[in-house]
Amino acid sequence: MTADESLGRLDDDDYPAYTMGRAAELLGTTPGFLRAIGEARLITPLRSEGGHRRYSRYQLRIAARAREHVDRGTPIEAACRIIILEDQLEEARRINAEYRRAGGSPSPSAAA
Repeated sequence: MTADESLGRLDDDDYPAYTMGRAAELLGTTPGFLRAIGEARLITPLRSEGGHRRYSRYQLRIAARAREHVDRGTPIEAACRIIILEDQLEEARRINAEYRRAGGSPSPSAAA
């Protein structure tokens, strides 16, 4: 891989560029918090060849959302579930909007 290819990967939101320690530092939280949201299946970090957790910028944005909920007093498990449901709702709305633009009408079970 060339240096340009390596640097280009840093622009990729899904590239696991951050170690657990660095991710926790950027979020102003602890590695334990990152482990907890991983156990709640909000995010699944990739593993380095040595088995260490690595996080992408996209995952850090999701973790930041969870931290906002936790900072307001929501338990971690509940915060993770809220974010998962919010994202599912947003996806359903996006699908419905695409369907409407295509000239269809949403079915009652697909309406969000």
